[in-house]
Amino acid sequence: MKNLINTVSNIWKIEELRSRILYTLGFLLIYRFGSYVVIPGVDPNIFNSNNKSDNDLINLINIFAGGAFSRASIFALGIMPYISASIIVQLLGMALPYFQRLQREGESGRKKINQYTRYLTVVITAFQSIGYIASQIVPKLASPPTAFFWAQSVLVLVTGTIFVMWIGEKITDKGIGNGISLVIMVGIIARLPFAFMAEFSHRLSVDGGGLIMFLVEIVFLMLVIVFSILLVQGTRRIPVQFAKRIVGNKQYGGQRQYIPLKVNAAGVMPIIFAQAIMLIPITIAGYAAGGSNAIVATFSDHYGFWYNFVFALLIIAFTYFYTAITVNPNQMAEDMKRNEGFIPGVKPGKKTAEFIDNIMSRITFPGSLFLALVAILPAFAIKMNITNEFAHFFGGTSLLILVGVVLDTLQQIESYLLMRHYDGLMKTGRIKGRGTPTMAASSY
Repeated sequence: MKNLINTVSNIWKIEELRSRILYTLGFLLIYRFGSYVVIPGVDPNIFNSNNKSDNDLINLINIFAGGAFSRASIFALGIMPYISASIIVQLLGMALPYFQRLQREGESGRKKINQYTRYLTVVITAFQSIGYIASQIVPKLASPPTAFFWAQSVLVLVTGTIFVMWIGEKITDKGIGNGISLVIMVGIIARLPFAFMAEFSHRLSVDGGGLIMFLVEIVFLMLVIVFSILLVQGTRRIPVQFAKRIVGNKQYGGQRQYIPLKVNAAGVMPIIFAQAIMLIPITIAGYAAGGSNAIVATFSDHYGFWYNFVFALLIIAFTYFYTAITVNPNQMAEDMKRNEGFIPGVKPGKKTAEFIDNIMSRITFPGSLFLALVAILPAFAIKMNITNEFAHFFGGTSLLILVGVVLDTLQQIESYLLMRHYDGLMKTGRIKGRGTPTMAASSY
């Protein structure tokens, strides 16, 4: 307890760090306030923030939006359109030479890519706004909406998403941590107290199992969190030797450094891709078959064996796919060669790229298996008679985002402490976030 108090005191002593933390908290407070502001012309009494849908995709969006989706808030679509636009632009970087050229142009190229991402966010949000109004708002209105209501609501939702995106970028620039990730994390955490209290009430009911079962759940949840931290932090280090250079009377290089290759370089993106693949076709097929098709019925059971089996296989496949996008062995080998670095026992250039690619393939396999296991843990939680909403925090996207964002934020705070010659947050070693191997290699 004394060490914790000293650490908090040290954080408060650093003026820049204190300002960044207060700046971040202020913007997150604005975001949470906006999530309760209802779209003009909509009666808030017909919406309930605790409304549940049978559609898992809608429930997932509502969790990420901190309940704003089910409240018909001006921030109902949250930051998800921006994430979708970022994924599309990232995929275009693999397919189109123009975007590949922008990625190699450094800061100027990054600004252009961010500009295209913002434009695409507006387009995606506009289309999603129309679908959201038609499916979530219009059925609950007392009278048919006018053209003015449609135009006003679409404009409000698009503006809301752009404002949330702006909040995320401002937090990244002037706050602490990754702004977009913090916005998502706050939305998820906002649902946690409701889920916790619902589960507590359920366990104290007649058929709930009592307080002992609730404590067993909490212990199991702590173990899952520890497992997720190991998954996020797991790395394989590759030694890199740099050649000696003498400039004047000074010697440069000659030291050995390490490139950390992440066991889970893809993060939570494979889960998001797999969920989209599983949910959207099933929903379309369900409408076409009227819900009578046996295959549709089987894969509509999101806690059944076959759904989770196929879901896990898709996650493993997408983990390899997204790792190939985010980790470029050829670029890493080129960076090392340009900085006169080499892996001991491996020739620079093509052989180095092949060596890194082989290492990534080997460590990605267990990483993909662990990621698939964490993703399907909510299904096991449901079998243990845990309530639906609380079960989402036993694994899947929600838990991995929470763990990853918290570690990244703590890592930044620790960096400020160590720069000012204070003790870090951990006595046993430095906190490791989710920095990508490409960034690590290019920094040499």
